[in-house]
Amino acid sequence: MGGDFTFRSYSPPSVRSVFPNAKHAIPAPFQTPFQTPFGRENSVFHEKNNLGKIVTKFQLEQHSYNGLHYMSETQHGLVIKAHSGFFTVHTNEGHNHICKAAGRLTKGRHKEDALAVGDHVEFEIVQSEGFATGRIIAVQPRGRSLSRKDPIVSVKKNRDIRQIIVANVDLVVFVFACAQPDFHPRMLDRYLVGAETQQLPVIIIANKTDLVGMPAAHKMFSEYERIGYEVLYASASSGEGIAQVRERLRGRISVLTGKSGVGKSSLLNALQPGLELEVGRVSDTWLKGKHTTVVPELVELDGGWIADTPGIRGYAIWDVEAEVLDEGYREIAAHIGGCIFSDCTHLHERGCSVRAAIERGEISRDRYESYVKLREELSRQARY
Repeated sequence: MGGDFTFRSYSPPSVRSVFPNAKHAIPAPFQTPFQTPFGRENSVFHEKNNLGKIVTKFQLEQHSYNGLHYMSETQHGLVIKAHSGFFTVHTNEGHNHICKAAGRLTKGRHKEDALAVGDHVEFEIVQSEGFATGRIIAVQPRGRSLSRKDPIVSVKKNRDIRQIIVANVDLVVFVFACAQPDFHPRMLDRYLVGAETQQLPVIIIANKTDLVGMPAAHKMFSEYERIGYEVLYASASSGEGIAQVRERLRGRISVLTGKSGVGKSSLLNALQPGLELEVGRVSDTWLKGKHTTVVPELVELDGGWIADTPGIRGYAIWDVEAEVLDEGYREIAAHIGGCIFSDCTHLHERGCSVRAAIERGEISRDRYESYVKLREELSRQARY
């Protein structure tokens, strides 16, 4: 590697053992092998500083910038974890580096997160004290991303900020429990609208089938299968369906998401024994899941990556206006071309092809009512 030679001071605990009898004088500076805190053997010089203290200096081939030291080599990797401004980057060689982002990447006015789990990045190795061993200097253009309106930052800044849950997603897996907590179809509808409008491939996992039995589980999700969604039935506790889920996720960047308490972490542990994700117990009193997974994290699985995301009790649909909500319901979208009016709301207009399809039984009334309720919600948001 190229670069200028730079000296940094470092005081190892073994200096006294090097000069056990030293009090006021030490031998002339000499050179000895020494393992630095960064795992690299360097030339180390023990000498007395201008205050008369014994210090150790070592020689590294590196560059200096703003008080930090960067190795000249640029590396590429995948962000597999993000927490409080630190990003774990996994390289093709299988090494992990804790990185901070260059200031120019995060400063300024952003419409979405500048860095997120799933991003492909370029970074430099950093020789500095603290947790960080790398500095992210570039982010590759994103493909499909699972996102939502940031529930905290958007309020603080009084404008919509897109929170990237996971970038560059190949498959989104919506996990819903058949019981404990109860299955809420309209929440699944919200998730599906977000995925449809972001053009994300989706599968649905009906988890905890052992609590209700397979016939009841199929009845709960039959409408989603009828309109073309892939539904996998599984039980993390009994192991039923786990092999099918594992095969479906192999070789992809997949995201598991859903309401807290549905068993996402338990499902991950079943897919890869020893993963040791904390598995929260569903509260018997409130029957509301606790947020046991606090940060998104990609976990390697059969040549691919899988993410267990923080439990989401509310899913704010991003970039969806009431006027185009019908495109997020695939069975409704199939009929909008037959409406007499191009701006048909499918609520009261004559010649509405969607309402005619409902009368023929081609669109379920439950899904239509879900559309109506969500459209009203989006219309209220647009007015305020």
